[in-house]
Amino acid sequence: MDFNELLTAEKEYLIELRREFHKNPEKSWHEYQTSRRIKEELDKIGVKYQSFAGTGVVAVIEGAEEGKTVALRADMDALELDEETELSFKSENEGLMHACGHDGHTAMLLTAARALVKVKDKLSGKIKLIFQPAEEMVAGAKEMVKEGALEDVEAVLGIHLWSGLKTGIINVEAGPRMASGDYVMIDFIGAGGHGSLPQQTVDPIAAASAFVMESQAVMSRESSPLDPVVFTIGKIDSGSRFNIIPSQAALEGTLRCFSEESRTAASEAIKRFAKKTASAYRAEAEVEIKEGTPPTVNDPQIVEYAQRAARQIVGDENLVSMQKTTGSEDMAYYLREVPGCMAFVGAGFEDQSKNFPHHHPEFNLNEESLLIGASLYFNFALNFLNND
Repeated sequence: MDFNELLTAEKEYLIELRREFHKNPEKSWHEYQTSRRIKEELDKIGVKYQSFAGTGVVAVIEGAEEGKTVALRADMDALELDEETELSFKSENEGLMHACGHDGHTAMLLTAARALVKVKDKLSGKIKLIFQPAEEMVAGAKEMVKEGALEDVEAVLGIHLWSGLKTGIINVEAGPRMASGDYVMIDFIGAGGHGSLPQQTVDPIAAASAFVMESQAVMSRESSPLDPVVFTIGKIDSGSRFNIIPSQAALEGTLRCFSEESRTAASEAIKRFAKKTASAYRAEAEVEIKEGTPPTVNDPQIVEYAQRAARQIVGDENLVSMQKTTGSEDMAYYLREVPGCMAFVGAGFEDQSKNFPHHHPEFNLNEESLLIGASLYFNFALNFLNND
């Protein structure tokens, strides 16, 4: 069962498919053409599938004997962004771009499926292929889980192509890997009036400003430096004219944590400090924190399977450690339900001038990384199903 031979034979197909997806990006919850193309490719290899969460697709490859069930997940939506590359296959859909690698993820999983079908008579158990919509809204996975995509699944692997790692490198390690992402909204409510007579008013801008300036100190004193918390105010909206003190000041921000404990504690601290600050300025504060995706936490046992699979592809010396990131991933919803892990596959170029961060209008992948990612999907499934 030579996976190198199986996957290498699919390299041209893999690259062409990725370029097709890149040329035809679709926004979250509107991945209609992408979903249709996935189904067409699955039909070609005789793999049955069902629709989930609108545009999502879950397919099943059944082995020759009964056994465990493993899931492989790829996200497929693009970003609402104007592409600024000069690629021959650049986006043809104005205002939309695959600037995060999901085109590669989808192509890799379809390619892995083609190889897995060829060896299914040697497998014990089932492989679920999860093609998920709306990751960029950190919402698709939650709906896939709600509709039963993980039914009977005992382990799940997600892969993220990562421009910050050189191609040929894989990172997969246990514990928190990506942060939760919550939406924080705070309204400071005062009493407006003329800017020349502040004593007749309750100034919500002063209260909101004090909160912004001091909240970082509060966070640093109430969270462990070994369990980081990031709280950022990204929007302030208040006032209509230079000489009017308004009645309200609205703040919006994001809270990022790596554990549910720190997430709860930080949320409570934000609410308490906002209200106390408002009170000190004779104002009031209304706080709403909308929970987004949970932290992405890799299961240690499943990580061992993934690391074994990675070593077979890139060697022990290219299986590296990497700092966790405060970005969020809705892969977390799967990992909250079943043991699993998120692996990062290096997709960076040797020429650093070609490397741009994810979500950048000039973002691109080193296509040599695609075969590595497809191989990791393939190897992980085989390792998990055929080993106790």
